[in-house]
Amino acid sequence: MISPVIELDDVKKVYPLPSGDVKALRGISLRIDEGEFVAIMGPSGSGKSTLLNQIGCLDRPTSGDLFLAGKNTREMDDRELTSLRLTSIGYIFQKFNLIPLLSAYENVEYPYIMKHRKNDDTGRVRDLLAQVGIDENLSAHKPSELSGGQQQRIAIARALVNDPAILLCDEPTGNLDSQTSLQIMEILAGLHGRGRTIVMVTHNPETAGYADRTITIRDGMVA
Repeated sequence: MISPVIELDDVKKVYPLPSGDVKALRGISLRIDEGEFVAIMGPSGSGKSTLLNQIGCLDRPTSGDLFLAGKNTREMDDRELTSLRLTSIGYIFQKFNLIPLLSAYENVEYPYIMKHRKNDDTGRVRDLLAQVGIDENLSAHKPSELSGGQQQRIAIARALVNDPAILLCDEPTGNLDSQTSLQIMEILAGLHGRGRTIVMVTHNPETAGYADRTITIRDGMVA
């Protein structure tokens, strides 16, 4: 029996503002199984990125329960959530979020050092960079010296360095041209083919077509 990696039970997220509360999520319940590739779609402001941030433990629900690999994240303290993010979740951002002062290699190695408290002596960083098409010459460059497509490849390698169970992608091709977008999606499809669980926010129907299943969010609810 396939086990759920992600489960949300009536998750709500409210942002209190002086002008009135913003109800970003209005009771989301869903299940994502191990090895699934799920796309989340919906209009701008519908709550897609808020939902992804809940799954990625970058933010806490106002109410409701969120289970990752059977663990209720509402019962975890900040230290436990940080550990969970570091070991079980890989995040790929639309704007890459690479550290400008570090080389490509150092950007990928950084989460590894955070988890293992030492530099990579296994060759994993080098191998991951090679898998996404970044050679040793390019890996010595800083992000500003690389193209958007190259930066996104580095971001994918960084997300994978700690071998997370869940890969979260927030508009992974949003800043890329069509040809580079295709190459990035082929990399993600390959990862899914090898059993990785992927949850991806996208506004592009062609990009969503790579997923097994599409969830549409509208006004903070599953449509």
